[in-house]
Amino acid sequence: MRSLANPIQDSLLREIDEDLRHERYAKLWKRYGGLVIGAALALVISVAGYQGWRSYDIRSREADGERFAEALARVEAGRLDEAGLAFSEMAADASAGYALLARFQQAAVLARSGDQAAAMAAYGIIADDSGVDREYRDFALVMSALAGLDTADATTLAERLAPLTAEDNPWRHSAREVNALLAARRGDRSAAREIFSTLQSDPTAPAGLRLRAAEMLAILGG
Repeated sequence: MRSLANPIQDSLLREIDEDLRHERYAKLWKRYGGLVIGAALALVISVAGYQGWRSYDIRSREADGERFAEALARVEAGRLDEAGLAFSEMAADASAGYALLARFQQAAVLARSGDQAAAMAAYGIIADDSGVDREYRDFALVMSALAGLDTADATTLAERLAPLTAEDNPWRHSAREVNALLAARRGDRSAAREIFSTLQSDPTAPAGLRLRAAEMLAILGG
């Protein structure tokens, strides 16, 4: 799937910087929350996709693979209603690996179409599904928090993400990044700067995440 994360991110950060310098922070998330989520989806969903393919060995399932590729093509073409329906059908009747990926993509389509509340709920269902491996449930929890970043209660989201910030959790860096964004949204810039500073200097964090942390520190005056 073609990633649009870098151009979206570059434009987003420039405009965020301008808004923050004019002290319109409250308006920022209303205007750009969807783009933040879109960029994160483009970056992270590919990781989940790869892990799903590897874990469930779905390359051999050619029919499901073709259906999945066709649904992705509809997303890229902007035919989101058709793509959402296709992913919904795959979630119900595809092989285990593709069914899980389809559930994630179905939620991603909801987020891309602007229905963040529905996307948050869809990811939340996966996160609460005991039949899904913990790694993917944690990923779904991160994505649920991202979907609710500009609308849901920031304190509640941060509390839900807290267990994912542990050193042994594979999603700890993403969970910490979202927590920093939530702190900024609450107006706690000190906490946001502290988290972003830690992420920026963490050699185990992905390079792209460290770069975003540095950008956010510059924006927040850290």
